[in-house]
Amino acid sequence: MTAQRTKMLSGATADNEGDFAAQDWALFFGISLIWGASFLLMAEALEAFTPGIVTLGRASLGALVMVTMRRVLRPGQRIAPQDRMSVAVLGLVWVALPFTLFPIAQQWINSAVTGLLNGATPVLVALVSIFFVRIAPKGTQLVGLVLGFAGILLISLGSAGQGSSQTKGVLLVLLATVCYGFALNMASPLQAKYGGIVLMANVLTVATVLTIPYALIDLGDNEWQTSSVLALLTVGAVGTGLAYWMMSSLVGRVGSIRASFITYLIPVVSLALGVWLRDDQITSMALIGAPITIVGAFLASRRSR
Repeated sequence: MTAQRTKMLSGATADNEGDFAAQDWALFFGISLIWGASFLLMAEALEAFTPGIVTLGRASLGALVMVTMRRVLRPGQRIAPQDRMSVAVLGLVWVALPFTLFPIAQQWINSAVTGLLNGATPVLVALVSIFFVRIAPKGTQLVGLVLGFAGILLISLGSAGQGSSQTKGVLLVLLATVCYGFALNMASPLQAKYGGIVLMANVLTVATVLTIPYALIDLGDNEWQTSSVLALLTVGAVGTGLAYWMMSSLVGRVGSIRASFITYLIPVVSLALGVWLRDDQITSMALIGAPITIVGAFLASRRSR
């Protein structure tokens, strides 16, 4: 491993290694609700827009929110030259790639299934942390990791083996979660140095530039549909701009591994909204797995040592 790669993946430390404080829980549940709803909003946006436009819309609207916040709250603060490459890579693996993969996947699988599969993120974050950063979850955190993933497996069983198109969607979502595994470990030292507002303003700006070429493909296939426009505006400004700022703050406060456990609650939210608003089908296994994921997330929040 090169020195640059080690530097990029050196971020599993945290300000708070004890039990979650009230602010940690507020960030934890807030992000879970926002991102759980984002899969539903993306599905609605895809009714009228191509995956490329949905991807660019999320990144650019999120960047607009964060750049505005940065100019008001952190004027003049910039990324140091030695960290610009890390920020560029983070823009690729945390935003541009997964933002591209999710809407493509949702052409074959519904919003509930996409949210459920995204629950694999904590496992991948932990694996990256173990093999590259040499920091592993212990004690009740490890129990929470295993228990939460068991819940995700139960939720996802009913969605497996339903044809080749479904398999393509599943693989794309899993690839996106691999990106998150690296990104959350990279984000911690940068967040600690610059804060969430400055970091995400730059990361989302990079991602916007990277996603423009994909948006230009099949540009003429897009159409105006008010519900889709409103969904895209919401998932961009709130689900990307506000939520990524909250996530970077949570990573800095509790560490990359524990912050990633929000994805054990995201499937519960996406599942409930998918069934309620889009009539997505679920199995009895999902009803058993959902409370197990919540217990796993709670155990994972306990003190590190």
